[in-house]
This record gives sequence, C-alpha cells and structure tokens, in this order.
Amino acid sequence: MSEREELLAGTPLPEDAAAEPGLRPARLDEFVGQAELKEHLHIILGAARARSQPADHLLFAGPPGLGKTTLAHIVAKEMDAGLHITSGPALERAGDLAAILSKLEDGDVLFIDEIHRLPRIVEEVMYPAMEDFNVDIVLGKGPAAQSVRLDLAKFTLVGATTRTGLITGPLRDRFGLVSRLDYYSAADLEAIVARAAGILDIRVDQAGAAEIAGRARGTPRIANRLLRRVRDYAEVRADGVIDHATAAAGLKVFGVDPAGLDKIDRAILSALCERFGGGPVGLSTLAISVSEPAETVEDVYEPFLIQQGLLMRTPRGRVATTTAWHHLGLAAPASAADQSNLFD
Repeated sequence: MSEREELLAGTPLPEDAAAEPGLRPARLDEFVGQAELKEHLHIILGAARARSQPADHLLFAGPPGLGKTTLAHIVAKEMDAGLHITSGPALERAGDLAAILSKLEDGDVLFIDEIHRLPRIVEEVMYPAMEDFNVDIVLGKGPAAQSVRLDLAKFTLVGATTRTGLITGPLRDRFGLVSRLDYYSAADLEAIVARAAGILDIRVDQAGAAEIAGRARGTPRIANRLLRRVRDYAEVRADGVIDHATAAAGLKVFGVDPAGLDKIDRAILSALCERFGGGPVGLSTLAISVSEPAETVEDVYEPFLIQQGLLMRTPRGRVATTTAWHHLGLAAPASAADQSNLFD
C-alpha cells in the first residue's frame, strides 16, 4: 500500500508510526502545559460524554511540535471513540473525503493534519458533512450525471494547522472550538523531559532536565528529541547519567547552543550579518543563501528567531538585530542599533 493510500485509509501518519512508544500522553490529565486549552477540553468532552453525543468539531493551531496530533489522540481516547487520521494534501478529490467519511461510525474522531491545505473542491464537501452529517456525491458525467446524498455517522472533526491565516472563514466558523497552542514554559518542558526520561528509563537529574528544557525552543517534540540525543551521548561518552555538565556537553556536540539555536538558525543569522551586512534582505535571497526552501525558513526557523529578538521582519526584508550580532560574537554596526526607519 502506498503512502497516499495509507493516508486515505485513515491509518496513522508516518511521524506517528515512528514515534517512540509510550511518550505520547493517553489522557488529558497526563498532558503537560496548555492549561487554558486543557480546561476547555475538559468541559467540552465532559459535557459531550454526559449527553452521549460526539464532541463539537475542534481546530488546533500553532507551530509544529506543540501537541496538536497528541491532542487528537487524547480526544478520541477521552471519548472512547475510534480515531481516523489523514492530511489535507492527501485529499485531492471530493471522492477521497467521501470515502473516509463513509467509513466512520457514530462518535468516531476524524483528524485532518494541515487542514489549511485542503483543496477548495474538497473543502466545499466538508461543509455539509460538518453541519448536517451528509455529503452529496455526483455520479456520472454530462447530461446523465446525478447527485446522490449520502448520510454519515455523527463524528467529531479535529483539524490541525500551522497556518491559521490560510483557513477560509466558512471552514473556520464551522468548528465549535478554535484554539491556538502556545510555546511551552521552561518549567513545563522540564516536566515533559522528566516524564519522558522515566518512560524511556533514562537517568537524568533536575539540572540535566532543566538544561535540555532550556534549549528546546519551547517545543515538546524538540525536548524529547534532544533528550534522546543526550541519552546517546551519555551512554557513549559518559557514565550514562545525564547531569548538567553531560547535558551541556552532549547538546554542544549535536550543535544546539545555550540559546537553543541549531546549525540552520546560526546559518541564517550568519548570512544576514556577514554576507548582507545585517539586512534588510528578501526572504527568497536569505533562503537560497542557506540552501533551504523559503517556506521552511519562514515557517520553521523565523518564528523562534523573531521570538528571541534576533530577527525582524520589515517591509523591506529581514533584518538582524543587535542581539543577533552579539550572539554570533560580532561587533554590531552603528546602524544596527537604530532600525526604526526600516518600518517606514
């Protein structure tokens, strides 16, 4: 079975299949962070269970790695329902969506990742499915074509997106809850690292967990990845125990600096400062200079650099801040201190 056929069949995405078993929380009470969203879900799911009805449709937005897929699994588990997983790019035709919807049973959860990438023709089919639980299928072509209405089981749609602005208003308005996941605090990430270490049987002290959490860019997925890499380092180069010194040394080997920047982050800042004099420089030019697609630079790397005050977006292009120059160990030019005219 091809990857696209697996997606259309509602099987887990490759990333889910590759995840280490046990790290994904199974229940809402086990989920660390996102306190406001957890409270909302406790109320919505609890009320739906009390009424013996499917929960309202849910839309989770936010950067990659914050737990949108995990929350879809939790919603299905809390509702004691089946979970079907697909993605926006996999649904190329209206018939693809109709095939998945027709397999759903009452109360099932359908998770669509990257829902903002649904083709418009598929999105149009989604509207009646979400509101009235039916779809209209056109059979045949030309004068002999006829429309057949197919009744569906009552289901819960959980959508995930990294680009909220690309979701059309009519689709967004059909969700009962639209929530954005925020970056995690260092304390929450430390708790996530400690939990993952216990599951994976990794010996890590509080200082080691704090060091890993502090470089995880506010993202649980990155925290778990760094934990596994530091575990490898500790087993090969140390005594297998992750303390502060071992964590710092391991992260240095794998190119993660104390600010959480990796090789590509530093390459972006270096290109801005050393090749383009701090900017402004266009996104395409900057992306080419670091051999990365423009979409990857814009969606994956820039948000964290902007959040850390290392990069600015202006109408004239990307600009390195004084903090970026200092982070690279370079002397910032006088022009870098006052860049307010760039926004004119």
